[in-house]
Amino acid sequence: MIEVKNISKQYGDKKVVDQVSLHIAKGKITSFIGPNGAGKSTLISIISRLISQDEGEVTINGQDIAKCKSNDLAKMISILKQINHITLRLTIRELVSFGRFPYSQGRLTAEDWKHVDEAIAFMDLTDIQHQYMDQLSGGQKQRAHIAMVIAQNTEYILLDEPLNNLDMKHSVQIMKILRRLVDELGKTIVIVIHDINFASCYSDYIVALKNGRVVKEGPTDSIIDSQVLHDIYDMDIQIENINNQKICVYF
Repeated sequence: MIEVKNISKQYGDKKVVDQVSLHIAKGKITSFIGPNGAGKSTLISIISRLISQDEGEVTINGQDIAKCKSNDLAKMISILKQINHITLRLTIRELVSFGRFPYSQGRLTAEDWKHVDEAIAFMDLTDIQHQYMDQLSGGQKQRAHIAMVIAQNTEYILLDEPLNNLDMKHSVQIMKILRRLVDELGKTIVIVIHDINFASCYSDYIVALKNGRVVKEGPTDSIIDSQVLHDIYDMDIQIENINNQKICVYF
């Protein structure tokens, strides 16, 4: 379990995360939703120790991440940020192999390559694994980056807006893959997501943030509610039930 205790982060006069406390359960997809500037990406970066908090504590399976060695932490938790600028000319297979660095330190063993092959296959990239990243579509690149995270073989996977700049087909493909990672491989996924319908259809648990604070959290069904969503987004959102899924109508 990931436990977030009274986390705060301030830039200048603005508190972007303000006394946030959370429990993130194992074996679930937990989605962070909320308007721009709510503190979602900052919070997920603090949980992964990419940035440091001003106050509070984050523990993973009871261990304070501030006291973990970087290599040990990288075997527990992985993160994929929304912007991935890679200037080196790499193939998919080479990129995915970077996920094994916490274990191999760059000297990959047969066991490491086994994880690379499995991650590439899981993301259905085997046939194009030797293509260069700059030859790929946006959806293929995103699948390659997620394969790298899978190869890292951590229990916890954090994704910051993984659907950014993807079309509908590739967005659905990515969300189905994340669902499989939880249901088939037992991973725990935390995702920052803007599309509340994807959050509704694929999440187990939703945390809603606004102005740096948690304004509501709970099982998905309790959050995808017109009054709750109005409090989060300050707009009227109609809920329709389609194929036993709650779909938000806000156009």
